[in-house]
Amino acid sequence: MALSWGQLRAVCARTGPLLRQWPRAFPQSTFGSPALLRPLVNPCMSSYMCHSSALCSPLIRSTRSVFLPAAHNPAPAQGSAILSSVTPLLPSLLHQPSRTITYISLRKGKGKSVRSVIKRFMRLHCGLWIRRKAGYKKKLWKKSAARKKRLREIVFCNKTQSKLLDKMTSSFWKRRNWYIDDPYQKYHDRTNLKL
Repeated sequence: MALSWGQLRAVCARTGPLLRQWPRAFPQSTFGSPALLRPLVNPCMSSYMCHSSALCSPLIRSTRSVFLPAAHNPAPAQGSAILSSVTPLLPSLLHQPSRTITYISLRKGKGKSVRSVIKRFMRLHCGLWIRRKAGYKKKLWKKSAARKKRLREIVFCNKTQSKLLDKMTSSFWKRRNWYIDDPYQKYHDRTNLKL
C-alpha cells in the first residue's frame, strides 16, 4: 500500500519524540558515536527514499524498522512509485549524465556520430579537438574590443575531452582531409609530443 504525502508526514510526526531521544534510546556500542546519530535528513523520509540498499547508509537502513510500523513498510515494487516521486528532489543521485550515442543503428547496424559534436568541434589529424569559445558571436554590441578579440580565439580540448569526443564520433570524422589553403594545416601534425 503506497502512502500519500499526508500519511507520510503523519508517520514522521509520530516519530519526532523518538528522534529527540535517539542518543539515550540506543547505546553507543550499537550505533557508534552520538555525532553519527544526527542524520542530515529525517530517517523516516530516508527509509522511503532509500529503499534500495545502494542509496542509503547502513545506519538509516538499520533503523527503518524502528521508525516505521510494519504495515507502513512499502513493498519493493510499491517503493519505486514513491522513489520516482522524490526523483526531482535528488538530481545528483538519480539523474545520471547520458550521452546520446547510437551504438547500433536500425537501418545498417552501424554506430552513429553525435550531430552536436560534429557541429561544434573540429578534430585535428593528430587527435586533438578544437572548438570556438562560448558566446563568440552573441551580444557583441555590449562587449569590449579586447573581449571580442579573446572570444575569436580557438581553444584546444584537453585529453579527457578529446577521448570522449573520439568515442562520440565514427571513424569517418577521424580520417585525414586535405583542403586548399587550410588554416589549420600546421596544427594537424604534432612533433616532439606524446599522443
